[in-house]
Amino acid sequence: MTAAVAWFALALQLVLVIRGGHVLDETAVPPLATRLARFVSYFTILSNLLVALTATPLALGRPTSSRLWRVLRLDAVVGIAVTGLVHWFFLRPLLHLHGADNLADKLLHVVVPLLAVLGWVAFGPRGRVDRSLLLPSLIYPLAWLGLTLVRGGITGWYPYPFLNVGVHGYGTVLVNCLLVAVLLLALSAGAVALDPRLPGRPPQDHDAEGARHTGK
Repeated sequence: MTAAVAWFALALQLVLVIRGGHVLDETAVPPLATRLARFVSYFTILSNLLVALTATPLALGRPTSSRLWRVLRLDAVVGIAVTGLVHWFFLRPLLHLHGADNLADKLLHVVVPLLAVLGWVAFGPRGRVDRSLLLPSLIYPLAWLGLTLVRGGITGWYPYPFLNVGVHGYGTVLVNCLLVAVLLLALSAGAVALDPRLPGRPPQDHDAEGARHTGK
């Protein structure tokens, strides 16, 4: 369900962006190339994409024991949790969307975060996170923050108001970035600590299944 809803939400939002739908509080519709570039610049979109990419192998029963998958899975669960929290407490009052735009927004910011986080808590899979993943899992969000600030300094456009250097200045924005980084690290560490205490079992990956049948 998580994979299906995430893919549907991403596809719906992409169609709306192509058709000129509103994103956050934009009132003027920029050119298509700009809209597409901005679409893939949102942490919300990237986090939903990570959720879809890491939930799909679980839904299909494919191997999920590689280090890369485990890092991306931690990024997906933590990133989508941050997406939901930031949206609910800081961005929700800014939104005035209707119809399909509102549906896509609620799916990306509310439904997928709830499905992904509650699904991880209830079903796992367990044994896929440990302390060795904490630092690698910060590469993606910190890289996103850095690229967002660099691009914003060049174009003057920022995906979220609290990152807008032109409005708040570098001092305030850097503090905001630090707070986001601390939140990400805290949630990641919390996930590592909670994982062995939560229900659910490691999935029976195809490679492990095959090894049993062959006696290896």
